[in-house]
Amino acid sequence: MKVILLTDVKSLGKKGDLVTVADSYAKNFLIPKKMVAEATKTAQNERNQRLASEEKKKAEEKAAALAMYEKLNGASVSVRMKCNEGRMYGSVTNADVAKGLADLGFDVDKKKITLPAGIKNLGSYSAEVWCYKETVAKITLNVIPE
Repeated sequence: MKVILLTDVKSLGKKGDLVTVADSYAKNFLIPKKMVAEATKTAQNERNQRLASEEKKKAEEKAAALAMYEKLNGASVSVRMKCNEGRMYGSVTNADVAKGLADLGFDVDKKKITLPAGIKNLGSYSAEVWCYKETVAKITLNVIPE
């Protein structure tokens, strides 16, 4: 019997996969637990439409991320920190850099920013922004006094 997985099933596959299983396994175990749906023509058409829309969405996200990479790679971001005689109070965090990028017009999640460990002094540093899976933009981070 052909079925469409509604949840990830360890021995069969991931959600949305079309698989063939024994009739008794489907009718007695998988369908009552709502882990699968019978693969009728209507269900297969809905699955195909959902897969097509997901692929289109992924392609749009990738295009937007690559466009952001083109603009962001090599950019210089200034972060103002409170300090006393060249020594900062605290250290620069991902949130500080995300705010600096927002001031430049980039909407970047702070989780996508990689900083060198413990920026506690004024100066210029190199940082990375993950735009897409393996696409990393390198930015220059300038820490200046407030």
